[in-house]
Amino acid sequence: MKILYIALKFDYGIPKRGFSFEHYNFYDSLIKMDDGRHEVIYFPFDEILLEVGQEEMNKKLLMVVKEEKPDLCFFFLFTDEIYSETIKKITSSGVLTYNWFADDHWRFPIFSRFYAPNFSWISTTDSQAVEKYKKIGCLNIIHTQWACNHFMYNPKFSTGDPNKKYEHEVSFVGQPHSDRKKIVEELNKVNIKVDCYGGGWPNGRVSQEKMIEIFSKSKINLNPTKSSGGIDMNSLGKILLSKKQGKYKINLPWQWPNYIKSFLGRRREQIKGRTFEIPGCGGFLISGLADNIFDYYKPDKEMVFYKDQRELVDKVRYYLNHDNERVTIAEAGYKRTVQEHTYEVRFREIFKMMNR
Repeated sequence: MKILYIALKFDYGIPKRGFSFEHYNFYDSLIKMDDGRHEVIYFPFDEILLEVGQEEMNKKLLMVVKEEKPDLCFFFLFTDEIYSETIKKITSSGVLTYNWFADDHWRFPIFSRFYAPNFSWISTTDSQAVEKYKKIGCLNIIHTQWACNHFMYNPKFSTGDPNKKYEHEVSFVGQPHSDRKKIVEELNKVNIKVDCYGGGWPNGRVSQEKMIEIFSKSKINLNPTKSSGGIDMNSLGKILLSKKQGKYKINLPWQWPNYIKSFLGRRREQIKGRTFEIPGCGGFLISGLADNIFDYYKPDKEMVFYKDQRELVDKVRYYLNHDNERVTIAEAGYKRTVQEHTYEVRFREIFKMMNR
């Protein structure tokens, strides 16, 4: 299949931050899946936008579609870099268009619902968003989920070895928003050290390769599922102001209800990519509960879950002292991941539903 892949190349579109999540996971999986049989043409709209500007980038996209005649245009939209009219023209020309919508628990009311009708097919990772899309007339909707790029994320040593040498007792990779600092503080109170990495922690951000190593070489990996949805001046300000293309604009009063829905949606606990990436590296994961998470992993068999901070502390202490149980669960989670929860598996399912 000839795929025109249209997404960010750099993290948040900023070259100095390195490659984006989409680049490491979606693009890398597409070019390697099915033994590399698909022809994937990369259209990194953020890189092209920096070179020629938004209008010319959109014109170039239309030109590339016309010249390449792809079987599928695979989009992963960021914000409003690509015009709705551009997508409409591609879809109406007879080319199959598809977009993977992310974070619909909060982006649906202010973003996804406006762009979705322009595509032939769309997908969402939010189980509650499926009916919302149907209500606005989007019937070609696929409920999918984040996964693990098994071509890149893999164990750094045998998953079933209880005698392997770890570099971290407990680790966390991610930003220190919501209740994450409090979680670390509670664990520190009982003399459990947590090695934290990411913007906002003293250790700072780490490379993709280092992150994978941390997942694999930690006795316990933490995965808090609360989003950054606390009530403060910054969050309230997002109801009144929105940022597009680096510029702020005032949200009109009739738009406020949608931004309030978006704000409230941020407070829902959601499945993250980490949920699949960590077990894909052979790592043992203790995760917060999230929307339909039990559809993907068996509790206490393939992954461990906690309801609140007190339960998390108890479970961290327990599994630090029960090596065989911890290793057995990590190995089962790894096997489930590589069998069912890779992007290769996800994309095959999506392509099949689209008759591709």
